[in-house]
Amino acid sequence: MLTRGARPLAALGGQVVAQAARPFATAVATKTPRLQKFKIFRYDPETDKRPKMQEYTLDLNTCGPMMLDAVVKIKDDVDPSLTFRRSCREGICGSCAMNINGKNGLACLTAIPQGPSPIEVQPLPHMYVLKDLVPDMTNFYNQYKSIEPWLKRKTPKAPGQKEYLQSKEDRAKLDGMYECILCACCSTSCPSYWWNPDYYLGPAVLMQAYRWIADSRDEYTTERLAAINDTMKLYRCHGIMNCTVCCPKGLNPAEAIKKMKAEVEANYNTDWSKVLMKEAEKKTAKAMAKSAPAAATQTAAA
Repeated sequence: MLTRGARPLAALGGQVVAQAARPFATAVATKTPRLQKFKIFRYDPETDKRPKMQEYTLDLNTCGPMMLDAVVKIKDDVDPSLTFRRSCREGICGSCAMNINGKNGLACLTAIPQGPSPIEVQPLPHMYVLKDLVPDMTNFYNQYKSIEPWLKRKTPKAPGQKEYLQSKEDRAKLDGMYECILCACCSTSCPSYWWNPDYYLGPAVLMQAYRWIADSRDEYTTERLAAINDTMKLYRCHGIMNCTVCCPKGLNPAEAIKKMKAEVEANYNTDWSKVLMKEAEKKTAKAMAKSAPAAATQTAAA
């Protein structure tokens, strides 16, 4: 085996045959460097007293065209301590949501905005930061859980029934809502969510709440409307449209929230407080029944 540089040569029948170089590598070697600066938010709670912006320079010929490509390149070849989330790189998982030059988006779907100024990359705004570009999503997911995002039925399936059917028209009502990937770009772009993250559910969760209210197969519409009819949960939305502008999937949370407000108004009933009380009693009884076996086990063990 002979070598030329770092590429092996195979000796076959007395002749030396060079292995073909990858076209991308050849193209990189012949192109004029395209240098781009990046300023990336850095913070490690275990070692840093306060956050900082760290600058990196990349040759864009050596990486793909998207911001995720650049961040991965920096981690792989420049600074392995850089921390961020990523998974599918296809705009499906929502993991790589971050703030790029002041706008929330998915790094895998955002083209590198080339220019003389450094590209600023920060975590989603107004959230606790675990490390570097990784925000703490605990509150966001707890809010999502609170709306009970699953099909709820009061009538059981008939014998032999496998699916809950709906008309094409009813199915079409879910378009523009079920596609949400829960990246939190919209919620963290909303000033109302910045100021009231513990009480206001935010655009993403509210749109998912309406997704189940609008579903003709769900039989808990009244209970869902009663639960969402709250000054802080719903009515902190003032329709400034930041959520719709920044959604990387092209969805319209503001429109869904508007429709939900209209549905609450059209269906409001003074008995909703009784409905909420009844639901609270059900949940309490269910929680107690669930905890009873565990308590019995502990008593027996003692």
